[in-house]
Amino acid sequence: MPTAYILLCCDLGSEIEVLKSIKQIAEVDEVDRVFGVYDVIVKLSSDNMDKLKEVITMKIRKIDKVRSVLTIIKSET
Repeated sequence: MPTAYILLCCDLGSEIEVLKSIKQIAEVDEVDRVFGVYDVIVKLSSDNMDKLKEVITMKIRKIDKVRSVLTIIKSET
Protein backbone atom coordinates (compact mmCIF):
# COMPACT_ATOMS: atom_id res chain seq x y z
CA MET A 1 0.00 0.00 0.00
CA PRO A 2 1.52 3.36 -1.00
CA THR A 3 2.47 5.41 2.06
CA ALA A 4 3.83 8.93 2.44
CA TYR A 5 5.13 11.09 5.24
CA ILE A 6 4.39 14.79 4.91
CA LEU A 7 6.29 17.46 6.84
CA LEU A 8 4.50 20.80 7.06
CA CYS A 9 5.48 24.33 8.02
CA CYS A 10 2.50 26.41 9.08
CA ASP A 11 1.83 30.09 9.68
CA LEU A 12 2.87 31.04 13.20
CA GLY A 13 0.19 30.05 15.70
CA SER A 14 -1.95 28.07 13.24
CA GLU A 15 -0.58 24.60 13.97
CA ILE A 16 -3.65 23.34 15.87
CA GLU A 17 -6.00 24.63 13.17
CA VAL A 18 -3.99 22.88 10.45
CA LEU A 19 -3.83 19.70 12.56
CA LYS A 20 -7.64 19.65 12.89
CA SER A 21 -8.08 20.13 9.14
CA ILE A 22 -5.72 17.26 8.35
CA LYS A 23 -7.53 14.91 10.75
CA GLN A 24 -10.63 15.26 8.53
CA ILE A 25 -8.86 13.63 5.54
CA ALA A 26 -9.81 9.94 5.30
CA GLU A 27 -6.43 8.75 4.01
CA VAL A 28 -4.54 10.16 7.02
CA ASP A 29 -3.24 7.42 9.32
CA GLU A 30 -1.47 9.66 11.83
CA VAL A 31 -0.92 13.36 12.38
CA ASP A 32 1.18 14.98 15.10
CA ARG A 33 2.39 18.42 16.05
CA VAL A 34 6.18 18.51 16.29
CA PHE A 35 8.79 21.03 17.31
CA GLY A 36 11.80 21.95 15.21
CA VAL A 37 12.10 22.91 11.57
CA TYR A 38 8.61 21.52 10.83
CA ASP A 39 5.34 22.06 12.71
CA VAL A 40 3.23 19.05 11.72
CA ILE A 41 4.04 15.54 10.49
CA VAL A 42 1.47 13.43 8.66
CA LYS A 43 1.47 9.76 7.71
CA LEU A 44 -1.01 8.84 5.01
CA SER A 45 -1.72 5.88 2.81
CA SER A 46 -3.98 5.02 -0.09
CA ASP A 47 -4.94 2.14 -2.36
CA ASN A 48 -2.74 3.39 -5.19
CA MET A 49 -0.01 5.92 -5.90
CA ASP A 50 -2.21 8.18 -8.05
CA LYS A 51 -4.74 8.58 -5.24
CA LEU A 52 -1.94 9.25 -2.76
CA LYS A 53 -0.52 12.01 -4.97
CA GLU A 54 -3.99 13.48 -5.43
CA VAL A 55 -4.56 13.67 -1.66
CA ILE A 56 -1.21 15.39 -1.16
CA THR A 57 -1.75 17.87 -3.99
CA MET A 58 -5.46 18.59 -3.78
CA LYS A 59 -6.13 18.27 -0.04
CA ILE A 60 -3.02 18.76 2.08
CA ARG A 61 -1.21 21.40 0.00
CA LYS A 62 -4.39 23.46 -0.29
CA ILE A 63 -5.03 23.77 3.46
CA ASP A 64 -5.10 27.41 4.44
CA LYS A 65 -2.11 28.51 6.54
CA VAL A 66 0.22 25.75 5.29
CA ARG A 67 3.38 27.57 4.16
CA SER A 68 5.50 24.68 2.88
CA VAL A 69 5.31 20.93 2.38
CA LEU A 70 8.01 18.27 2.20
CA THR A 71 6.76 14.92 0.90
CA ILE A 72 8.55 11.64 1.53
CA ILE A 73 7.07 8.65 -0.29
CA LYS A 74 7.92 5.30 1.26
CA SER A 75 9.68 2.76 -0.95
CA GLU A 76 7.75 -0.43 -1.60
CA THR A 77 10.89 -2.59 -1.75
